[in-house]
Amino acid sequence: MIVDKIKKREPTAKKIDNKVDIQVSKWVKCDVCKEITYKETVRKNFGICPSCGAYFRMHINKRIELIADEGTYKRFDLDIETTNPLGLEDYPRKLKGLRERTGIQEAVGCGTCKINGEDVVLCVMDSGFLMGSMGIVVGEKITYSIEKAIELKLPIVIFTTSGGARMQEGIISLMQMAKTTSAISKLNKAGLLYISVLTDPTYGGVTASFASLADIILAEPKAMIGFAGKRVIEQTIGEQLPDEFQTAEFLLEHGFIDKIVERKDLKNTISSLIKYHKN
Repeated sequence: MIVDKIKKREPTAKKIDNKVDIQVSKWVKCDVCKEITYKETVRKNFGICPSCGAYFRMHINKRIELIADEGTYKRFDLDIETTNPLGLEDYPRKLKGLRERTGIQEAVGCGTCKINGEDVVLCVMDSGFLMGSMGIVVGEKITYSIEKAIELKLPIVIFTTSGGARMQEGIISLMQMAKTTSAISKLNKAGLLYISVLTDPTYGGVTASFASLADIILAEPKAMIGFAGKRVIEQTIGEQLPDEFQTAEFLLEHGFIDKIVERKDLKNTISSLIKYHKN
């Protein structure tokens, strides 16, 4: 057949490779301005978007690296694990997956360190672990840290970020509010300094307990802070709330926090407050 005798024409143009040699993990997108930025650039800028100034949420290890003097952080040796009080089948599996993905054991890390040479007990919460929710382990670690500060006669600094109580642990998670509040009362009687640093977001039982009971309450710019969410409150009271409601700036204006501090200035601000208290 004639068709069989027709020679195929060789392609003259080279095939274009649409693959781009860029590792996705090396880039991050800002939720505010939608700009895509090299992760290392963001890291060197204290976890702040260089385009619009929005704050990225920080991993526990990055926060400790930012605040603690190099090589001084010593994690408390606390081997605590929740008992899954409601007997949920998926809960232990979810916790295991989160530990593998985030590289941390729970939603808070606690230990001692130096901040510009000042000895402190430091607790840092991480929203990447079940939204920083407070369950049995988080409540126990915070309480242990407060009691350790009393024993060592040291000031305590707690960086908070949380969506509230951990619903997977039911009423027992709510009991952590009373436990941590009681521990703060003992710290106050001992005359020791407690500095709370509210980061985005801090909500629910954490706000309603230890986060709001500090001698000095600091916050990062634009951090969202409250108990219930804005929409829930609007539906409850039947009124529209201001656009800036529950921002750090709104709370500062209404006397709920003492100072808004930029991330790059937090270490020096905290160490200065500790020195003033000592004197």
